[in-house]
Amino acid sequence: MNRAISRLMSRVLRALLAVCLLALVPGCTSDPPDPLVVLGPWTGAEGEAFEAALKRLDDGTGRTYTYEGTRSLRETLVSQLEADAPPDVAILNSIGELTEYARRDELKPLVEETAERAYPPWAPTLLVDGRRRTYWVPLKVDLKSLVWSKEGTSSDDPTWCVGLASQATSGWPGTDWIEDILLHQAGPALYTEWATSRLSWRDPAVVRAWTTWARLLGDRSGASIERSLTTSYEGTSGPDGPRGVLDSPGFDCTHEHQSAFIRYVYAGDDVRVEPSARFLDGRAEYRDAYEVAGDMAAVFSDDPAAQELVERLSSPAGRERWRAEAAPAVRPLFPNTVGLPPTAPTNPVEQEIESLLNSRARTLCFDASDVMPPELRDAFHRAVLEFFRDPTDTHVASLLQQLETVRVQVDEESADGPSFRPPEDICASPGG
Repeated sequence: MNRAISRLMSRVLRALLAVCLLALVPGCTSDPPDPLVVLGPWTGAEGEAFEAALKRLDDGTGRTYTYEGTRSLRETLVSQLEADAPPDVAILNSIGELTEYARRDELKPLVEETAERAYPPWAPTLLVDGRRRTYWVPLKVDLKSLVWSKEGTSSDDPTWCVGLASQATSGWPGTDWIEDILLHQAGPALYTEWATSRLSWRDPAVVRAWTTWARLLGDRSGASIERSLTTSYEGTSGPDGPRGVLDSPGFDCTHEHQSAFIRYVYAGDDVRVEPSARFLDGRAEYRDAYEVAGDMAAVFSDDPAAQELVERLSSPAGRERWRAEAAPAVRPLFPNTVGLPPTAPTNPVEQEIESLLNSRARTLCFDASDVMPPELRDAFHRAVLEFFRDPTDTHVASLLQQLETVRVQVDEESADGPSFRPPEDICASPGG
C-alpha cells in the first residue's frame, strides 16, 4: 500500500512539473529574463525610428529590448562600465573607443555570421593574443567629403557656413574639414598613418591641411568667429526644429562642408550636394577618395541573446525594417556590399549620396578623429576650436606641438606588447 501511494505521489509530482513547464499554472514559471539593453547615439526622430524597429524585431527567443538613446554616449557608457553594469549592446561611432574596449577585454568577439557583415573601413579586424577577430559591425553609415549649397548658388567663389558647437564634442565639424583636406592633398596612405598615430602632427602635410583650412575660410570678423563657435552644427532652432546653418540668421554664407546625415535639417529645402574634392586644393588622383563615418554595434554582454540581436540588426531584414520605420529625412544609408540590400533613394539629394557611396567612390576612409584614441581625439577637437579663433602660423605650430605630445604620451601608455595591435585598414575600396 505504501509502495502504491509512493508511485501515485511520484506520478502526481511529475504531472505538476509538466504543467509548470507548460506554464499552465500561475506561479510555477520562473521570472522572465530582463530586457536586453541597447545603448546608442540616436535621439529624436532617429531614436524613435530605431526603437520602433527594435520593438518589432522578432528573434524567436522571447526576449524584449530596451533602447537608451543619448548625445553623451561616451560619458554614459564609461559610467556604466565603472559601475559594472554595461549595456548588452552599445552602438558607437568611434573606432578608437571600440579598440580601447576590445583591448581591455570588455567587448565580446562577434559570432561568425555577424562578423561576415563587418566590412572595412567601418569594421577593421583586431589582432588580439595572436588571433585576428571582429568586434563590431556597422548598422548604418554616413558619407562625409560633401559640400551643401542652395540650388542656383555659384560654387566658383564660396563663402563658408561653419557651426562648431556640439555639447561635449564641440569642434568635430572642424576636424572633419582638416581630415578631408589631408585626405585629398596627401592621399589615403598618409591619411591612414596619421589617423592611426604613426605620423607626427608636425609633418608638413598635416601643417598644410590646417593652413589650407584657414585660407579657405578667409578673413572673418570677431563676431563671425564667435557665432560659429557658439552655433550648433545643426544651425539655429526654428519653430519646426533646427534650420541648418545655410538657413540660419546671421550667417552670410553660401556653402557648408558637412556629412550626409545633415540632410535631415534641409528636408524639403531646395538644396544640392556635391563632392568636396573640388573645393579643397587637393590632387587629381585623390579626387575619388571619400571620408566616411558609421555607427557600429558591439556586444558587451555574455548573454548569447545579445549576439543574436546584433546578428539580426545587421541582417538585410533588420536593415529593411529600420528603413521602413524611419521618415525619409532620417532614413539610414547602407553601402551596397555583398549580402546587403542597396539603398533605395527617395529624393535627388539621397540619390546623389547613394551614387557617390556605392558607384563613384574609389576609396573610402574612416573618419580619422574617430579612429584616434579618445584622449587624442578630444585634444584634436579642442585644438580646432582654438585654431578657429586664432589661425596664425605661430599658433598652429604651438597647437600641433601640443597634439604631438599627446600622441606620443598616449602611444606610450597604451603599449601592450605583442598581444595587441590597433587597426590599420581604415581605408578600403567600396564593398571591402
